[in-house]
Amino acid sequence: MKKTLVLGASDNPARYSYRAVHQLKSHGHEVVPVGIRKGQVAGLPIETERPAAADVDTVTLYVGPQNQPAWYDYILDLQPKRIIFNPGTENPELERLARQHGIETEEACTLVMLSVGQY
Repeated sequence: MKKTLVLGASDNPARYSYRAVHQLKSHGHEVVPVGIRKGQVAGLPIETERPAAADVDTVTLYVGPQNQPAWYDYILDLQPKRIIFNPGTENPELERLARQHGIETEEACTLVMLSVGQY
């Protein structure tokens, strides 16, 4: 299973990041929810600091491109195998930086990938 950091996690059931945490967990993936507000999602605390997380396979983004620069160093320092840019989070600058660091990037929807078995 793939350890996944959900950046932009929310405890609001109307948010896609909320659904992603639930779906990732139900598919057996280890999930690290990170957001700007404290709360819980799928029984996991939402980290509001930048937690040190080892062996992160995937960072799935639910933060708009205008708010991503503050997270660049954190994301790159995690050295994930891939970053998924969910719809609305596409960012050519971060994609370029990720590739320069040997990180795969995908413009895709985590929820769709999980539902069709391509995660």
